[in-house]
Amino acid sequence: MILNASGCLDALTAPEVAQSLDAFVTKTVTPLPREGNQPVRIAETDLGMVNSIGLANPGIDRFLADTLPQLLDLGVSVWVSVGGFGARDYAELCARLDDQPVAALELNVSCPNVSSPEEEVEEIVAAARGVTTKTLYAKLSPAVPDVGAAAAAAARAGADGLTLVNTIRGLALDERTLGPKLGPGVGGLSGPALRPIALAAVFTAYGATGLPIVGVGGVETGAHGLELIAAGASAFALGTVLFADPEAPLRVREELERVASARGFATPLAAYAAAHGGPPPTPLRRVA
Repeated sequence: MILNASGCLDALTAPEVAQSLDAFVTKTVTPLPREGNQPVRIAETDLGMVNSIGLANPGIDRFLADTLPQLLDLGVSVWVSVGGFGARDYAELCARLDDQPVAALELNVSCPNVSSPEEEVEEIVAAARGVTTKTLYAKLSPAVPDVGAAAAAAARAGADGLTLVNTIRGLALDERTLGPKLGPGVGGLSGPALRPIALAAVFTAYGATGLPIVGVGGVETGAHGLELIAAGASAFALGTVLFADPEAPLRVREELERVASARGFATPLAAYAAAHGGPPPTPLRRVA
């Protein structure tokens, strides 16, 4: 399954691109509207892209009234990314979305600057799990001290799957002024430089949980997607590549089939967890 990374595709301005995916992941929605960070919000680097959007979005009320109905009309499976500033925000959003015809909710959990990120992850996932029957994926930061522990915490709290990874902090300087290219200064780095980090996180989280994983980070070709599958992802998402190549979903899908076949796999998913060798781990589940 091929998805987009949250925030890397506007399905309403490029519906044909969204429809070439197996599922479309929305930009992160928060309880209240957010204007986001000051410009400049996106800048290129030699190794990818840095961004500091600041969760700009119309808020859950307008999302439900205006945006979601238009997305559902596209005829593609919709995953809604939700975010907030505490477990209560996530619970509120998931409760509001519980009766909506969406395929999954992706909890945008990113907490690299707290002392015990796995505790925060567990609290947020548990709060969301308590108010919704929807499929829940926890999207984790690669900057946590122990991504395996954070993944295991999400599994214990009732996550059905994981999305790995979010961006990692980076800085791009203007070559003339030597000042930051982004208005807020530091932003999130995505693109090719993130790929080895994503592979390591997927590999670790698969071994720690056995949960389904969407691998995200620097995927530009079918070979990159196959590597994530081999590391333990059952699906992967395209992010920064969509800004330069809107045809990427179709191209990557064709390349994925071709490179899997060339390596002797009947299907791309036949390479699932090949990097681990032995049988898959028993998935961790919440203890009642």
